[in-house]
Amino acid sequence: MKTETIIRTVVLAVALINQILAICGKDTIPLYESDIAQIITLVVTIGSTLWAWWKNNSFTHNAIKADDYKQHLDELEEMEHK
Repeated sequence: MKTETIIRTVVLAVALINQILAICGKDTIPLYESDIAQIITLVVTIGSTLWAWWKNNSFTHNAIKADDYKQHLDELEEMEHK
């Protein structure tokens, strides 16, 4: 996901939340440039954490061996298709 997309999404979410709060007669969220930067940093951190968690990361010896075996099988399959 591009940084610009994240920024637009955060700004849109804050604008929508502020609009809902205003309609309900509640105080809106006062935001400053530094607040937006912190929110964007938080969103990027959460996004990268989820991506790293989702990505197949092999830590154990058996998982690493399985990855090597799968790579070997992929190479054999590729050679068969040539």
